[in-house]
Amino acid sequence: MNGGVNGVALAVFIFFFVLVTAMGFLAARWRRAENEASLDEWGLGGRSFGTWITWFLLGGDLYTAYTFVAVPAAIYAAGASGFFAVPYTILVYPLIFTFLPRLWSVSHKHGYVTTSDFVRGRFGSKGLSLAVAVTGILATMPYIALQLVGIQAVLDVMGVGGGEDTNWFIKDLPLLIAFGVLAAYTYSSGLRAPALIAFVKDTLIYLVIAVAIIYIPIKLGGFDDIFAAAGEKFEAAGAGGVTPPDSGQWTYATLALGSALALFMYPHSITATLSSRSREVIRRNTTILPLYSLMLGLLALLGFMAIAAGIKVSNGQLAIPQLFEDMFPDWFAGVAFAAIGIGALVPAAIMSIAAANLFTRNIYKDFIRPDATPEQETKVSKLVSLLVKVGALVFVLGMDKTVAINFQLLGGIWILQTFPALVGGLFTRWFHRWALLAGWAVGMVYGTLAAYGVASPTQAHFGGSSKEIPGIGEIGYIGLTAFVLNVLVTVVLTVILRAAKAPDGIDETSPEDYTADAGDPGVRTELPPATAGTSH
Repeated sequence: MNGGVNGVALAVFIFFFVLVTAMGFLAARWRRAENEASLDEWGLGGRSFGTWITWFLLGGDLYTAYTFVAVPAAIYAAGASGFFAVPYTILVYPLIFTFLPRLWSVSHKHGYVTTSDFVRGRFGSKGLSLAVAVTGILATMPYIALQLVGIQAVLDVMGVGGGEDTNWFIKDLPLLIAFGVLAAYTYSSGLRAPALIAFVKDTLIYLVIAVAIIYIPIKLGGFDDIFAAAGEKFEAAGAGGVTPPDSGQWTYATLALGSALALFMYPHSITATLSSRSREVIRRNTTILPLYSLMLGLLALLGFMAIAAGIKVSNGQLAIPQLFEDMFPDWFAGVAFAAIGIGALVPAAIMSIAAANLFTRNIYKDFIRPDATPEQETKVSKLVSLLVKVGALVFVLGMDKTVAINFQLLGGIWILQTFPALVGGLFTRWFHRWALLAGWAVGMVYGTLAAYGVASPTQAHFGGSSKEIPGIGEIGYIGLTAFVLNVLVTVVLTVILRAAKAPDGIDETSPEDYTADAGDPGVRTELPPATAGTSH
């Protein structure tokens, strides 16, 4: 790092930050509805977004500061094993094509705002719904923290906030300001804010990647020299060169598959999905979202470029911001930093909204105040969205930044355990609600304890997300092992409970609900106040 403030880059960064801040507050007036005091409006943008808005929103939701910071950082540190994020984003789109349209249809028919709403309605179980809601909130918290880590990485490289010896308040003041702005416009505008800002974010990302993939290799002597430098580094470290060693192939494959299964279990992914105005919008998006996977593959190569450029950082998450600082002219480095910063603000806003909706609909309304009005729901959700962001900020300021990615991977282990209830429930009613709850509990306990036992050079616990797979002996992704145990327990207990004729919950859905589209008779966007959010 240069040790001083990069004034030109900072000025460009501030320009774009002010621009998106203004857009965030103005978004409250965009497509303003007559009744704004409902979760449909604040938390789902009125369920009115078309193909392109939904595409940008989902892209802004899924391709985050994690994309810009952590994926290339993993490749910078560990080689091609960090590319697991590329195949899993390729695997996920055919998968979601099969179930997201069904989730959209049944959710719009019954006015569901969250995945837990659907689980409660499908299986007639508040307990199972609560489990899904709590898991979603827990898994989202470290994901939001990772976005704030991305902003802080950019600020550190630009020299903002002072050195390590600087007073903590002065050092973290820029991040606190960014957090305050994010919290304010999310509270004011709801989902409309990140939907509008996503246009700027994705434009900047595509621009930066297009320039980086051409400009930086030219300065470094071409891709031959880049791969040669990376290969030398990893061979010297015994890491198998630029391809994963044989011993890491199970880890690579299971992490990619498990991550693909988990990605659209996250509450923010579902929130963006349910904000679209028709079933056909979802189907179109599953066919064009792979364009982001192409961008991700190119972005991942920046990890190798950082090695070839001789980037030396104590925290791998600073590698790519430092590469931009060293390789680009100051003004374009500012554009790149803005892309990372805005790439953190957009998903952080969506994630906090999604977590708040889960708390409001499936904890507050189901267990604390069943007679809450839509206005009260919206007020609670706004307040909780602030608390969720505060929790993420405390995590970032109070813990070692290098562990952020590992806690996010722990969230992935957790959220994958909701797959049987959500996706299974979209296609069959055979699973028993008690069996699903038991399977979820087994998966959560095993996954958490297994991850707790993983050490790394910097952590005694939660040092990674891979461990030996019981019965196989290969090292694999803990989340996928926990998922398999979850499914086995669910299936076995369902057989037992069905044989014992255990009482089943009431299914409030019908087969035609899963193929309904906007404009079909009976399809509505919000339940009447007297019945919304109640269990059956």
